[in-house]
Amino acid sequence: MSFELPDLPYAYDALAPYMSAETLEFHHDKHHQAYVTKGNELLAGSGLEGKSLEDVVKESFGKNAPLFNNAGQHYNHIHFWKWMKKDGGGTSLPGALASAIDSDLGGYDKFRADFIAAGVGQFGSGWAWLAVKDGKLEIMKTPNGENPLVHGASPILGCDVWEHSYYIDYRNARPKYLEAFIDNMINWDYVLEMYEAATK
Repeated sequence: MSFELPDLPYAYDALAPYMSAETLEFHHDKHHQAYVTKGNELLAGSGLEGKSLEDVVKESFGKNAPLFNNAGQHYNHIHFWKWMKKDGGGTSLPGALASAIDSDLGGYDKFRADFIAAGVGQFGSGWAWLAVKDGKLEIMKTPNGENPLVHGASPILGCDVWEHSYYIDYRNARPKYLEAFIDNMINWDYVLEMYEAATK
């Protein structure tokens, strides 16, 4: 298989004012495209051609850093675009997800605070995650292009805290960006879809 840049599932201005069209144009059209282009170059001759993207990510981790970095970021961004929607976020979560957050993470307010803290606390570039590990929800953070797949977990929500994801709109105010992501952008229906797949 070769990597392909997916279309955004909404218009470039759909997430404004929380994420601008300018940010999405640079982030999707330039940064994600670069991971796809470089990833395809590195996939050729790697011995991982023909494998699923998830398998490429897992099998290149710790063995082929350049391929892993680009494949990991491709995987992360495919889902990142779907983890957001116009008029998203807020506290109206699908029932199964709300119950799991209550039982595994101590409720929505604690989840919100801990997820923001994970993103703020990730030094340099990386991601904040909500993942399923051993059947339970867990908040994680990873550097650069790493994701929960390589740490024995299944990501169901991720927020990109590389500066290119927020600097145009928030400058260096990463906490404000994370608050806006949770409160106004999360597509909880897609999070539920990934949660159900991870807990089958």
